[in-house]
Amino acid sequence: MNYPKADLGKRFVAALIDGVIAGILTVVIPILGGLLGAAYTLTKDALMFQLTKDAQWKNRSVGKKVMGLQVVNLGGGDVDMTISLKRNVTLAIGSLLAAIPLLGLLVAPLVGGVLGLIEIVLVLTDAAGRRLGDKWANTQVIAVEEPQPSAGSKG
Repeated sequence: MNYPKADLGKRFVAALIDGVIAGILTVVIPILGGLLGAAYTLTKDALMFQLTKDAQWKNRSVGKKVMGLQVVNLGGGDVDMTISLKRNVTLAIGSLLAAIPLLGLLVAPLVGGVLGLIEIVLVLTDAAGRRLGDKWANTQVIAVEEPQPSAGSKG
């Protein structure tokens, strides 16, 4: 199925929100924090649904939920932990490498930076906004129509 490219501004803000969450996990808990931040980044598109079993969180990270976006599995079905891991490994590899003593300090910024740059270029230039992680996982970020309260309901 062909989906229109999601709004780049919304994608940027969603990524920023998710990045802040990963960053908070990284700095709040010494030593393990980097791994927790990487774990959030890797699982973010399936994590909230797995924790809550609430349909509003299907295929969405916190940032995507706030910005009215979701990930679709172009092969059909939901985005599970495996698909989320595939999709987000390029975003988490720098954090994961940083956990390696000494070597990580040298390699992590270079690898993470290069992959991050590739991902940004692909989101901007790909007709569907699919980055490398999307291509590996066969996914795409799309806009979602949020249900609006009816005229007679409160809230």
